[in-house]
Amino acid sequence: MDLPMLTEEEWALVAPHLTNGIEQIKRYREQHGCSLAEAHKAFGQKALAIYAQITGFDETNANALFHHRLSIYGPPCHACGKPLRTPQAKYCAMCSAERTPSLEATQ
Repeated sequence: MDLPMLTEEEWALVAPHLTNGIEQIKRYREQHGCSLAEAHKAFGQKALAIYAQITGFDETNANALFHHRLSIYGPPCHACGKPLRTPQAKYCAMCSAERTPSLEATQ
């Protein structure tokens, strides 16, 4: 599934609401006197709201946001256009095309 990805500037707006997840959940439980399951559902709601505001996509899993960051992927594949799985990937996991040398390497 194609999902909206975050630039580093956008990630900087989302990330602070995802850090220290265990501490956030503990604090939520203390403040609301609720179960661990309820506190876990509340985790990341602010981050999800910011992501939706930026992208227009209604993600429901705060942990998935860690995978919606452009910088953790490589450039788009020259053959299929999907992002390479990592910046160091030597071939495309979607279509198996070999990565072409970047223009920077030839200069």
